[in-house]
Amino acid sequence: MAEAFLNQTCSDSFAAERAGLEPGELNPFAVEVMREAKIDISGKRTRSLSDVLKSETDFDYVITVCDEANAAKCPSFTGSTKRLHWSFPDPAIFTGTREERLAQTREVRDAIRQKIAHWCTAHCTTEAA
Repeated sequence: MAEAFLNQTCSDSFAAERAGLEPGELNPFAVEVMREAKIDISGKRTRSLSDVLKSETDFDYVITVCDEANAAKCPSFTGSTKRLHWSFPDPAIFTGTREERLAQTREVRDAIRQKIAHWCTAHCTTEAA
């Protein structure tokens, strides 16, 4: 979700890439709530963090969005990379009815969107959407 919002909000300044500590299938609730926000992530595939590290790409920023319980697992990046950690609950661990899980995922989506908008306002050359 963060990658999609960043690429939508300030793609003139940054190109976001995503990677997971344990890549797998996209969360269907995340796909659904992003579709509600008019962003289709259904065709995205998860990418292994090790693949990103192997690419030896230099990143200006690395923004981790995992919850605090998993923050320590996030790797360090060499060079001048600025690492930011924004803790958000993982929709994959939500429980309850379908509607309860969707509601919780919407809350995460909206929190991510707000954080991205604020960050882009401060760091992008174009005005945040």
